[in-house]
Amino acid sequence: MAGKSMHAVQYDKYGGGAAGLKHAEVPVPSPKKDEILVKVEAISMNPADWKIQKGMLRPFFPRRFPFIPCTDVAGEVIVVGSGVKNFQTGDKVVVHLGFSNGGGLAEFVVAKESLTAARPPEVSATEGSTLPMAGLTAHQALTQYTGIKLDGSGEQANILVTAASGGVGHFAVQLAKLGNTHVTATCGARNIELVKSLGADEVLDYKTPEGAVLKSPSGRKYDVVIHCATGIPWSTFEPNLSENGKVVDLTPNATAAMTFALKKLSFSKKQLVPLILTPTAENLNYLLKLLKEGKLRAIIESKHPLSKAEDAWAKSIDGHATGKIVVEP
Repeated sequence: MAGKSMHAVQYDKYGGGAAGLKHAEVPVPSPKKDEILVKVEAISMNPADWKIQKGMLRPFFPRRFPFIPCTDVAGEVIVVGSGVKNFQTGDKVVVHLGFSNGGGLAEFVVAKESLTAARPPEVSATEGSTLPMAGLTAHQALTQYTGIKLDGSGEQANILVTAASGGVGHFAVQLAKLGNTHVTATCGARNIELVKSLGADEVLDYKTPEGAVLKSPSGRKYDVVIHCATGIPWSTFEPNLSENGKVVDLTPNATAAMTFALKKLSFSKKQLVPLILTPTAENLNYLLKLLKEGKLRAIIESKHPLSKAEDAWAKSIDGHATGKIVVEP
């Protein structure tokens, strides 16, 4: 593929939103020793993509301009690096690219073998592309920070999932129900039946008085909150938590960091825990197996061609997507 060009979508400065995206012809990247070249079949968007463009992670990301965003891709292996052991040309894969390099919004990407998983034929490229960021975040929030076992063993835990119809939230509800859990979820009125169909035991409309204060309809106190929304203060969570309740915050800000520190310093049994995703191919393989077996569903809000990637970008910024937004070259 050396010397060939491809279509890509990139931006050359902070800000600008969807209008800041530029379509360009750029060289097809070449894989290093431990990398594979993938022909992209589907790309899923995450809020982190446009937050990086907005400058919310500067000076760390992006490392350089122009920058091709998006990290979650499904496709077919075209070239393998000399050190790659587990994949070969023609394999269907799902990859997580990482924020430092990005590159997903293009016809071809290079990916590390260590963050690549084989995609079973029963799982479509569209479905597979939804998993790396959203699925892995939900999985890590439930397993690493709370000790919930997804085989149904262990003591029952009461779980609250906020923004349960969103990208991470809809996976969190389903994964939580694989464990011994009672799940309360919040979402908008239009998605209540969908979230119930994903397994939630009780669902709150976040715009009602009960939903605004996160009060469980059955009067339960939450052992764990998987907090996928924004703008809810600690003072709203605290009275709803059990004695050792934890709030796992997926979008931590400066206020959340202060709360985390204060709870640690005061030796409070109730904790707010900021989540930093540590993606692994092992966990990605596990989630793909669940999709294959029908134990996990990927809800797709909309699909857009790469030539209209800015429409997908704008929809993601709008913040009311049900499930995941996908771009297809």
